[in-house]
Amino acid sequence: MDLFSSSSSLKKLFAIVFVAFAISIEFVAGYYRPSPWRYAHATFYGDETGSETMGGACGYGNLFNSGYGLDTAALSTTLFKDGYGCGQCFQIVCVNSKHCNYGRPSTVVTATNLCPPNWYQDSNNGGWCNPPRTHFDMAKPAFMKLAYWRAGIIPVAYRRVPCKRSGGMRFQFQGNSYWLLVFVMNVGGAGDIKSMAVKGSRTNWISMSHNWGASYQAFSSLYGQSLSFRVTSYTTGETVYAWNVAPANWNAGMTYKSGANFR
Repeated sequence: MDLFSSSSSLKKLFAIVFVAFAISIEFVAGYYRPSPWRYAHATFYGDETGSETMGGACGYGNLFNSGYGLDTAALSTTLFKDGYGCGQCFQIVCVNSKHCNYGRPSTVVTATNLCPPNWYQDSNNGGWCNPPRTHFDMAKPAFMKLAYWRAGIIPVAYRRVPCKRSGGMRFQFQGNSYWLLVFVMNVGGAGDIKSMAVKGSRTNWISMSHNWGASYQAFSSLYGQSLSFRVTSYTTGETVYAWNVAPANWNAGMTYKSGANFR
């Protein structure tokens, strides 16, 4: 056997393995760890159907279609962070109240909306979402998992937990051929987004600016190109690449699924 030829083949094998590993780590970031427990209060809005929770300040639209269902909450301004809190997951448990359900069960909710401040009410008497309070205005079905709904408001303990999602991130397109607005849903891990970039099949990476809620925009002519996205977590700073998410004939109003996600 030719030693040089064998060595060359071995080097090629190592190169292939390295490239495969590099690609794999682009798709799967490290696990997000739960945060320490903290204290806040929780109320609810809407009725048992959850119809009033649809839409919301994060831009997820119909929460059933988006995969979030009724285990959701609107966050006070302090937690919402101008939309960077969208998609975060919180484990919440009722504490120190006679209205807590038996056994004090916990539930996990996704942040899908903003609970705006009410400056006409005292922060301790109706203005529950006024800064600097941390407050959860939950969908009624989620609240009822914790306490009797007639309580109205309850003290809670909460912590950030990993968002357990099925499948990859979803990218809903709005805009036109010169302005791409993307709502990102089904984000795992920390659940939130700090920044995004888009790459057309004929362009380099183009930084996207934060629009509102969980949406990011690019003012570029990208129609007719397949699109890939680079997504960075607000909490962890980790980055995941979602390659070839949308085909070259993509259209506004469509939602495209990727195989990439945080965990």
